[in-house]
Amino acid sequence: MSTVAWIGFCQSLFCAILMFTKKEKSLSDKILSGWLTLLAIEFMICGLDYEIYGHPLLSGSFLLFNPCLFLYISSLTRSQFTLRWIQILHLLPFAFFELNIYLIKQSFSLDTFFNPDNYFIFRLFFSISLFISWCVYIPLSLILVNRHRIYLKNEWSNIEENESLGWLLAFTVFYVVFCIFAILITSIAYFKHLNPLTPHIYNYTTLLLLVYIMSFYGLRQKVTLKKTSSVEEILTPYKKSTLNIETKQYIQQKIIEYFEKEKGYLNPDLNMNVLSVQLKIPKYQITEVLNTTIGMNFFQFVNYYRVEAVKKMLSNPQNKFSIEAIGYDCGFTSKSSFYTVFKNITGETPVSFRNKVST
Repeated sequence: MSTVAWIGFCQSLFCAILMFTKKEKSLSDKILSGWLTLLAIEFMICGLDYEIYGHPLLSGSFLLFNPCLFLYISSLTRSQFTLRWIQILHLLPFAFFELNIYLIKQSFSLDTFFNPDNYFIFRLFFSISLFISWCVYIPLSLILVNRHRIYLKNEWSNIEENESLGWLLAFTVFYVVFCIFAILITSIAYFKHLNPLTPHIYNYTTLLLLVYIMSFYGLRQKVTLKKTSSVEEILTPYKKSTLNIETKQYIQQKIIEYFEKEKGYLNPDLNMNVLSVQLKIPKYQITEVLNTTIGMNFFQFVNYYRVEAVKKMLSNPQNKFSIEAIGYDCGFTSKSSFYTVFKNITGETPVSFRNKVST
């Protein structure tokens, strides 16, 4: 187990340095660098526990990971997010318990965890704080990522992979599963009297895997498109809509006319702001009509027209342009996004579609 701890220390510290020396680093990069540095310290403490005491002490790693995950996601998804001193309060529970664990030398022992000794109240308070941390930070992190992804599809017609934060959503879900299994393994080890170090080994081994994942994707993460309007404006459920049926039909007609007559979808920089200016209709009204009347978000609607234009060009036997050139000509900004969107809509790649229509 000590080997895992020292590997985690080296990996976390190395990636923290890489993040800190990254060119044109953003606030998110700085937060991730600090997060990895704290994880390196946590791994180092775990390794020293085995070297000094021969066994691990109680760990507050979850009290570190949960708020840091939330702060990192906040920095990627909220346009007005700034790192202020008051946000250090998120790490106070971790610092408090980590300090006191070493003052009282509280070992990680499932057999005596609930024994009514002098430190029972401390362990109980620790467990409650851990539970609250999970219940607060994890749901908030998932909500932020999900809202960001919904916002992008209601505002932008071209979304690159790093902007959609798909990896971060998958990472957070994986972390949730990890936490659930941590609770299950701890419960089983306690009630079935298994090796009391099993939960500790599982936690730090999986934590090392998480460090590898977030280091790999964090280094590739670029500045994301962040919301500039309120969440309520973008994510309104339209339960209190002020648009009547005639108004919705009028807006729908204006949208379709713009796409079919003026072919606005060919503009690779088309977004909701541009469309709102062109139609002289407020963004929130266009968003409502798209989502409730037409049944598509902005991203789906624009790219449906783009894919149809691509299909038309691919079906033309006299068209000798490459598939990538056709994609760019129809409004896509990258090969990867073009292929992904085309397959999601048609169920096949542009190459297979061209082969099918050319036979």
